[in-house]
Amino acid sequence: MFVKEIDASDLKARIEAGEDIALLDIRSDAEVAQGMLPDAEHLAMHLIPLRMHDLPKDKDVVLYCRSGARSYHACNFLGQQGIGNVINLRGGIIAWARNGFEIVAPQQQRARMM
Repeated sequence: MFVKEIDASDLKARIEAGEDIALLDIRSDAEVAQGMLPDAEHLAMHLIPLRMHDLPKDKDVVLYCRSGARSYHACNFLGQQGIGNVINLRGGIIAWARNGFEIVAPQQQRARMM
């Protein structure tokens, strides 16, 4: 199965252009505590099969993890379930950080979402 991917720079450009993209952090709670992408939601990878029907259907959903490996497999799984609007962030949050893009604490994230 083909998995759609995006690199950090292209994702940042799409976000800055105002595109309506859902960001889904699939890392563990401990990993998320170290920081996450602005405006991302957290859904631990093991919960994806239970919550996949709650994913937005009307926009792209970018999944990310630490390095892009787990999110790649999660995108592959979702694609096999017929969910075609998922995109893997190639290189994960590591690639995002290496580009110098903002990472926020989960507490800041909750304040932004309210």
